[in-house]
Amino acid sequence: MDQITTDQLEQAAAAVRAVLLPAVQRDWQVAAGPLEWTCAQTAAHIAHDLTAYAAQLAGGARDRYLPLDLTVRDGTDPAALLEILAACAGLLVAVVRSSAPDTTAWHWGATDATGFLALGMNELLVHAWDITQGLGLDWRPPATLCDTVLRRLVPDAPAGDPVDVLLWVTGRRALDDAHPRQTRWTVQAARPSPT
Repeated sequence: MDQITTDQLEQAAAAVRAVLLPAVQRDWQVAAGPLEWTCAQTAAHIAHDLTAYAAQLAGGARDRYLPLDLTVRDGTDPAALLEILAACAGLLVAVVRSSAPDTTAWHWGATDATGFLALGMNELLVHAWDITQGLGLDWRPPATLCDTVLRRLVPDAPAGDPVDVLLWVTGRRALDDAHPRQTRWTVQAARPSPT
């Protein structure tokens, strides 16, 4: 398995910014695709999760999520939301880069840095897709990054286009007749990556 790098998380964050920045004047109070959250709430959720992953790894949490939450103020405009996303992705990148190679923290078990990078990439790519659906943008996450997420978090995923498979794995759509839309899924972050 290829090692997941901080560069890939930065690529995911850049792809999300590139697709959403031209849409900051649109109404972000609409539903984000299939979610009950608005596009603005979904962006805040991504930022929250990126921050939580960074805090877990930096704090070396062993048996639970640290009791902290990122709060994005109501009424934050979309351009500022994108700045917050970039900052939170940067936090996760900085923590991973400064962590020892054998550092683990809790995400439903001991999870190494590559697991947290993959979780962050998953949040960015899948929820950005949700936001683009709500905003009426035609966008597919980068296939190479989706493939990286699948190999790390869902190694037993079915074969197929990695974008379609990732959207299926996360309950966004049916993959084919044999793989209807899922209503429940899990990822396998809590295991060290093979070297």
